[in-house]
Amino acid sequence: MEEESATASGPVVGRVLGTADATPLTFWVAVEDGAYLQLDDVVVTERDLPEHDPVTIAGVVTAVRARHEGVVFDSDVFLVADGTLPATIQEAAEITTTRVDPEVYVPPTPGALVHRAQGDARAGALYFDRMERTIPMGFGRDGAPMFLNADFLDGSRGAHVSISGISGVATKTSFATFLLYSVFRSGVLGGAGETANTRALIFNVKGEDLLFLDHPNARLDRATEDAYARLGLVAGPFPDVRVYAPPRAGDSSGTPDVSSRLSGVDAFYWTLAEFCSDRLLPYVFADADDERQQYTMVVHSVTAHLAKIAQPAEGGVAVDGVRLNSYSDLVDHLVEQLNDDATRGAWAGSAVGLGTVNAFARRLIGSKKDLSRLIRGDLATRKPHQINTSESAQVTVVDLHNLPDRAQRFVVGVTLRTEFERKEKAGTAKPLLFVVLDELNKYAPREGSSPIKEVLLDIAERGRSLGVVLIGAQQTASEVERRIVANSAIRVVGRLDPAEASRPEYGFLPPAQRQRALLAKPGTMFVSQPEIPVPLCIEFPFPSWATRPAEAGPPPSSTLRSIAQHATDPFAVVARVGAGGVSDDDIPF
Repeated sequence: MEEESATASGPVVGRVLGTADATPLTFWVAVEDGAYLQLDDVVVTERDLPEHDPVTIAGVVTAVRARHEGVVFDSDVFLVADGTLPATIQEAAEITTTRVDPEVYVPPTPGALVHRAQGDARAGALYFDRMERTIPMGFGRDGAPMFLNADFLDGSRGAHVSISGISGVATKTSFATFLLYSVFRSGVLGGAGETANTRALIFNVKGEDLLFLDHPNARLDRATEDAYARLGLVAGPFPDVRVYAPPRAGDSSGTPDVSSRLSGVDAFYWTLAEFCSDRLLPYVFADADDERQQYTMVVHSVTAHLAKIAQPAEGGVAVDGVRLNSYSDLVDHLVEQLNDDATRGAWAGSAVGLGTVNAFARRLIGSKKDLSRLIRGDLATRKPHQINTSESAQVTVVDLHNLPDRAQRFVVGVTLRTEFERKEKAGTAKPLLFVVLDELNKYAPREGSSPIKEVLLDIAERGRSLGVVLIGAQQTASEVERRIVANSAIRVVGRLDPAEASRPEYGFLPPAQRQRALLAKPGTMFVSQPEIPVPLCIEFPFPSWATRPAEAGPPPSSTLRSIAQHATDPFAVVARVGAGGVSDDDIPF
């Protein structure tokens, strides 16, 4: 019986320890000579019951220890090493139960054989056998694939992903893009490479690393290709990508403001008419602290009045009979109207004090420098300029890294609101839209309120039914709005700061994993999903797409389809390395 069990489950690695309490939820295993158990290994044991089917108890190793048996004092270790004192080295592993089948919660019997789970036994221990649709997310410590239940990602039973970790070390963005690649290329959500069922909107906030997702990684080797194959994926770039970037400051032609990618980039902006008619003024005041101020009453009053009286005028707008051709002109006109006793009431309301109006005016004037290149009156007759994922590629990348903080908030807030409203009007969850947003704690902080935070809360609470899935990344989950984190079915942790790891937001991590998160190397993540009681430690493979300009292989022909192109030398190389360009340092992975 024991030999048959060993063949079905895997090799024997030890027996249930008899000197420590064994419970249905945790027990210890004495490791046999010549065998070993490491953290995250999956094991299985059985217990026979009278008049009942055998109970299979499976679990994950959450702690390991080794000690000398037969010694008393700490200094005895030297005598044992010299061979003058007999002692036995014994290793033991703590097992946290993940599954009991059938569900008869009895402790394993001391002395019972414990097997390293393999094949079907491993899949059963980690509930992979119950997942109708699986998304590969990397490898376990045993080198076998790990899977995510697609039902908790696409909204069927849950949605949203929260990724936390130290910037530059935790590889949050790398894991987010790998997860998207796995979703798109595994065919789980509707066929590999199809754009009808899944799309993604990615905000690029750091450098130009995400502008080359459609370029193969020049550093891709055979071992990495084999790793993708073991996950059921083909190593390569994202097949369908469109990149948007803001216009260059002071450039009347609307050339996209990027330096390393010279083709396949479109400029995005809003016309003055769109700014007024679409009521975008509140997103100029997108700091969480702004909503605490009284001048927000002025913001909403001015927004409503602008939408009512502003008329399109050949690229600009006409307000009160005055032709305005730029954002600076609009701001100056609004301030002038608010400073005039005769017109102030129509714009701000009669019950608002002069101090409140002045506070609004000061902040509005301060936005001219940041937003003038995004809100235009001189580019209205140009080619299409709006970010629209339904008319874009499968992956839409919006580059923000050259924009100041206020402008980044404006773009994120307006784009998310527009996309969410478009999904509401469509009335269907298909195609799914994955939104990848880094620095989530900046856009949805725990304290305060802002237009962006309200949109993100709406996505977190209602996005599942509308087919909008948020993949949020942040250094500190403790500083993100609680309801957004709570609505994330999938929680991922990379390398953590010690102070952050002690926060209650990481209570789903067992103590050993919480300590290991302080040491996790790039590419190692702890993934928690609802069906599995213990977070899984996974390692995901090296990106097969370029993660920075210096890695970019030949550009795909699809980059030539973009609406706008750089007015630069068409024979220039894609990646400019060296002085004034991009450094060819190691991948941050």
